[in-house]
Amino acid sequence: MKEAKTFFMRTYGCQMNENDTEVMVGMLEKRGLKRTDDESGADLLLFNTCSIRDLAERKVMGKLGKLGKLRQNRPIIGITGCMANAKKETLFKKVPHIDFVLGTNNIHELNSVLDEVLLTGKQQARVDMRFEHELDYLQASRPDKVKAYVSIIRGCSKYCTYCVVPYTRGPEVSRTPESILEECQALADQGYKEITLLGQNVNSYGKDKPEWNTLFHDLLYKVDSIKGIERVRFMTSHPVDITLNLMQAIRDLKSLCEFVHFPIQAGSDRILHKMHRLYTKQQYLEKVQMLRELVPGVQLGTDIIVGFPTETDAEFQETYDVLEQLEYSVAFLFAYSPRKGTPAMRWMDDIPEAVKDERLQRLIALQNEIYKKQRQDMLGQVVEVLVEGVVDSETNSLKGRTRCWKNVVFQGPETLVGTLQNVRIHSFNHQTMAGDLVPKSTLQILS
Repeated sequence: MKEAKTFFMRTYGCQMNENDTEVMVGMLEKRGLKRTDDESGADLLLFNTCSIRDLAERKVMGKLGKLGKLRQNRPIIGITGCMANAKKETLFKKVPHIDFVLGTNNIHELNSVLDEVLLTGKQQARVDMRFEHELDYLQASRPDKVKAYVSIIRGCSKYCTYCVVPYTRGPEVSRTPESILEECQALADQGYKEITLLGQNVNSYGKDKPEWNTLFHDLLYKVDSIKGIERVRFMTSHPVDITLNLMQAIRDLKSLCEFVHFPIQAGSDRILHKMHRLYTKQQYLEKVQMLRELVPGVQLGTDIIVGFPTETDAEFQETYDVLEQLEYSVAFLFAYSPRKGTPAMRWMDDIPEAVKDERLQRLIALQNEIYKKQRQDMLGQVVEVLVEGVVDSETNSLKGRTRCWKNVVFQGPETLVGTLQNVRIHSFNHQTMAGDLVPKSTLQILS
């Protein structure tokens, strides 16, 4: 095979995949390859894939099928990410024209696998089930120059019965606090203003390494001390590991945003037990109440699955009631779809698709009403916005987010990108707030 000079990369799935992509892009650019947006002209095509939902897999397989029809100037094709771990070498049988499969725990081998493909012309697979080789995150190529992802823990050890993550990313493996802080400091030195600490379950951080004596809340205090970082976020969380110490850190640390992704998944204790979520609804609600008492104004996000096997109408209603009661500011709502290799595959997917869809649409309608009420409540408020970029240079339209994830657009000079500004909200369109710049003052800033 000819040496690759250009590469095209597409990312599917979560922020962890996006961060992995940034690392792999950095590796390839350091090798001398040039990234291109021209898929048809690239020498190397990389697809960083997701297995969390059936739709994500079908999108990738459809794309790969089309590439198999190419007959001339065929590029090198590589599959990375969760599908690589979930399907392993069977991908070669389903899509025989791909050249290599690289698992989520083998990203460090990207260049060596590419060398083998170029040298031998033979298909290569590297798929380990445990993350054991630390990545050089400092070489990550980040397109965003204001905010950045920082991986702190890989894998998951909770084994929810519906979830493929423990089988595609392996058990939890924490990254050393020294390497995390080194990366955060480097980002601050480069002018980054916001970092998001990433993991399948960030608040399990350090539990696999008790000798470090550094749990998640300890790490947050260390990151908060880095000058130049204005905002710190984290995702995603498991309610079991949201502790009083973490809540107090959110209350006390200036950089830590007052937003917690607090996924309940279902409102029925029987369904939660069947999901292996490790908490009851009452335990969940008690933690939410404690957090809201400790951190007034804190906002919550959630994930909810409807139509889990054997879910009754009454149990769905319990989920509906929780959504209505807690009024999340962010909600990711899904209908259950079975994933091969998960324990839930043992159970019949017995909820008709029409029933799943009806339940899902009811939740979506409710959440949209909650969003509308929250947006109306923000009218007239002054909020702190981190300016993330330009929407339209001709109209001097800028965009950014509040500390609690609200999208805001307003007019101002491009020189404000990367700064914190006060904006008075005057209207909204769907989930985007619109406002006007106001001078820095003693006005109470809300998020």
